[in-house]
Amino acid sequence: MIDIHSHILPGIDDGAQTITDSLAMAQAAVEHGIRTIVATPHHQNGRFNNEKAEIISYVKVLNTELQDHHIPLTVLVGQESRMNEYMMEELQSGKIATINGTKYVYVEFASSHVPLYAKQILFDIQVAGYTPVIVHPERNQQIFEQPSILYDFVQIGALTQMTAASIAGKFGKAIKRFSHQLIDANLTHFLASDAHNITSRGFVMQEAFQELRKIHGDEVYYMFMENPQLMIDNKNVIREQPEMLRKKKFLGLF
Repeated sequence: MIDIHSHILPGIDDGAQTITDSLAMAQAAVEHGIRTIVATPHHQNGRFNNEKAEIISYVKVLNTELQDHHIPLTVLVGQESRMNEYMMEELQSGKIATINGTKYVYVEFASSHVPLYAKQILFDIQVAGYTPVIVHPERNQQIFEQPSILYDFVQIGALTQMTAASIAGKFGKAIKRFSHQLIDANLTHFLASDAHNITSRGFVMQEAFQELRKIHGDEVYYMFMENPQLMIDNKNVIREQPEMLRKKKFLGLF
């Protein structure tokens, strides 16, 4: 299993604070069936700034520690960048890290709102040759109240990544219900842990995927399992659920 969102790097954001914490998270990830994990430290969120060069260095050190401790987990470079008006400048200057050096760029919104300029920046990211991936949209209050905002973003080419704990109900019944509604509406494409530790913000990946399979069926389950591999390989991911593709073909729309 591949986890494409985590805060496993030590001492640089609100995730693991020490190398001991990182190793504990790594061991927990392996016990959850994860063999590859993307480190996505916060950047430009008002508390933490972690630029690409620093992240690459931290990932290299952590992978060495994992080998020394015989933990079968590979950490890849990523970054969780809060959307701001200077985001394109940072992307073009090399301060923003894409996922494993691919075209995929994580975009985070503040939990309470979506910036008025969000649609323009999502468009600009694509014009520059990248694919924006909006992280945990189900936990954004404005999107929760106005899902059409997310629909518009997906329609112009953005992808979205949901948190495993949301599907599993760890953020409450309302967010769990909304998460399943987003899946039904084909408005999300990835499932990841967003793990910060091994206690209050753990991996929950197996539980979430079991819930996904039970509620949405095998085809949706396999789509969400396959997309992380396609992402880290820099390939085009599956944007629509197989059943929706079949409907489009039947109607002559695809």
